[in-house]
Amino acid sequence: MPMKKVLCLLFLATLSLSVFAQKVKTIVGEYTYVAPENVSPTDAKSYALNQAKLSALADEFGTIISQTNLTHVENYEDKTSTRFNTYGSSDVKGEWIETIGEPEYKVSYEQDQLVVFCRVKGKARELVASKVAVQAKVLRNGTEDRFESDEFKSGDELYLSFQTPVNGYLAVYLVDDSQLVQCLLPYSGQQDGIYQVKANKHYTLFSEKAAPQESVDEYVLTAEKAVENNQLYVIFSPNQFFKAVDTASAKTAESTKIGGFPREVSFDDFHKWLGKCQRSDKDMLLKKILITVKK
Repeated sequence: MPMKKVLCLLFLATLSLSVFAQKVKTIVGEYTYVAPENVSPTDAKSYALNQAKLSALADEFGTIISQTNLTHVENYEDKTSTRFNTYGSSDVKGEWIETIGEPEYKVSYEQDQLVVFCRVKGKARELVASKVAVQAKVLRNGTEDRFESDEFKSGDELYLSFQTPVNGYLAVYLVDDSQLVQCLLPYSGQQDGIYQVKANKHYTLFSEKAAPQESVDEYVLTAEKAVENNQLYVIFSPNQFFKAVDTASAKTAESTKIGGFPREVSFDDFHKWLGKCQRSDKDMLLKKILITVKK
């Protein structure tokens, strides 16, 4: 057989294996969470949902278990002491792309303890390679990394520290306690729908002082209830992608910003957009950061 045909067949075989490994599957997961006394029903349902997703991913794609052994030897006054430490971790070999329908919950109390059962169905795919490791830190009332915090008070300023080892594109969305989704990045003044970031450059987002050459929106977080749980979605890819279709809202702007107009997208439309992006881009990385805001 000519060498060209051999190489072509090898290429096609490799390509078919790669496509098969990244095939999107429909999976179902269940989890029962017995919550401690200090955990609210809302937080318990959120935790149960996350664990149900992880359970489904682990059942379908398996887990990666790693272990590191460290030996520390000390010499003091002619005496030698040896200390052994073992560190273990377990990661699922798949990623959740989107949820199908609404998760099912059963909430009960057993011996005065809150018990939450969750069943969730969704689309997922196997992880066949390590993704880019980016650094994203939520900052409160300060633009240096030492101001990192996930606990805010109503009226606190919000910043985001970000760095990537490769060139790429970034979007940031805030999903508040009422499932209102706001586009924080790209900034409202941008007309191209993308925000490009450079490799090895440290970004302090939502700060006009940190990027005086840009038209920057600055934000504060507010709370109408005693405690509200928000989620910050940090979405990065080395491949170009565009933000979701959204609309401006004066009400949103007045309640959540210092400058600029955060644009809104419905919760369902946002997750449809995100799921479509993840299905078409195996390199897309999603980092969700839980933020608590107290009134």
